[in-house]
Amino acid sequence: MNFLMRWLSPAKLRPTLPETRDLIEADLVFPFWLYLRLFTTGMGKNSDIRIKEAACSFEPIVFRAPVKFGGRVVTKSVLINVEVVVETKSGKLATGLGSMPVGNVWAWPSDKVSPDEAEKAMMELGERVCDLATLFPDYSDPIDIVYHISGEYAHLGKIIPQEMKLAEPMPELAELVAASPLDAAIHDGFGRVNHVNSYNALSKQFIHEDLSAYLDEQFKGEYLDQYTLREPKARMPLYHLVGALDPLTAADVTKRINDKLPETLPEWINFNGLTHLKIKLNGDDLDWDVNRVLEVEKVSAEAQAKRGCTEWVYSTDFNEKCQDAAYVLEFLARIKAGSPAAYDRIQYIEQPTSRHLKAHPELKLHEVAKQKPVVLDEGLVDYESLLLARELGYTGVALKACKGQTDSLILAAAAQKLGMFLCVQDLSCPGYSFLHSASLSARIPGVAAIEGNSRQYCPASNRPFAKRFPTMFEIKDGTVGTSVLNGEGLGF
Repeated sequence: MNFLMRWLSPAKLRPTLPETRDLIEADLVFPFWLYLRLFTTGMGKNSDIRIKEAACSFEPIVFRAPVKFGGRVVTKSVLINVEVVVETKSGKLATGLGSMPVGNVWAWPSDKVSPDEAEKAMMELGERVCDLATLFPDYSDPIDIVYHISGEYAHLGKIIPQEMKLAEPMPELAELVAASPLDAAIHDGFGRVNHVNSYNALSKQFIHEDLSAYLDEQFKGEYLDQYTLREPKARMPLYHLVGALDPLTAADVTKRINDKLPETLPEWINFNGLTHLKIKLNGDDLDWDVNRVLEVEKVSAEAQAKRGCTEWVYSTDFNEKCQDAAYVLEFLARIKAGSPAAYDRIQYIEQPTSRHLKAHPELKLHEVAKQKPVVLDEGLVDYESLLLARELGYTGVALKACKGQTDSLILAAAAQKLGMFLCVQDLSCPGYSFLHSASLSARIPGVAAIEGNSRQYCPASNRPFAKRFPTMFEIKDGTVGTSVLNGEGLGF
């Protein structure tokens, strides 16, 4: 009974209580969860839905140019595409869509599991959560539905690698990414069947529990409508990725792709009118990192001067490879000495040290945060990790649609309440997944720019969507026209 009461009064974004972990080890979570929901249903709302059907499919993506993540090179990926049919109590039906790259190299970097094995395991989880969704017994709102389905992620993240005879269980981040298309599809279907934008269906009128059910008591009586916008921002600056393998100048090009798209940084700046550049760094080679930023500054300054632009900014991404804060402090000192302008342009620093926050409490970043916002990315998987990151000196969070629409909305509310710096980043998201990521950016107050690099690395997947949403894919002034993301469902 104690477990029952604690389950029904959740204190975290996902039910990962000690008793739940015991059940996971015994492979008993799903039957217990199902019985709980069958016998503990409450009063409903007219807008409530249940999932009638859920189908998962896969779509290969080939990159036109490689991109490097944390020492690993990516040349291809797979999209997980999900369609759900949702039904109201009155019998109305609608189809919701969700899409996201598997992103295994980023979400499951491992010396024990190969990238191909990780990809296959994540695809399997993507399929199985769809099967689970159709077994959810209640009519409810998308936050409640996803919250309870997500209680199975850890179970699946354990048994799928066991079945595949992999050397380790699936990391929590990989579970979130693999399940995120289903999460998005549920929110999208909920909005469509109720003929409302999903971001405008987050108030008490539509949602059963207030935020204290998923966070803590300081959110008592508050709902997500207080932390989201009723209309999308009209336009937002686009962050362009300067990958570690990307040529900066023509002299860096060993073999041109010749597909009529830009291939050097000045070409991209002129082609898209860029003002925001995200610089990928190594994190374990200080000389290279410093020289890379100084070279980007030199090349950018020349290109921007030719087009009459005087203001542009950078973010720096070490992909958690820095051994400690001292590395980052030395990096900043050397950038400032080499180019004060480049130092001033750094808007924020992204996850410089290990994602494993609990395992490395010594990696404190308070001194770094005195100079620039330090943003949690790979380490952000739930509310507990957000609170721990603040203790370690992080002052911002990177929200990502690939971590789940539900998680992203709730953690965005928490970050706003705590006065943290906010940004939204993507996972080389093409087509539908980019529109989803952009809709999240456009609806969260305080998010100032959109990251979107599929146009650089896998543009072919964007073409069908570019015809329908030209302001989102045809970039001329460095901004994305997000006002179009105001339709039913997730907005597009």
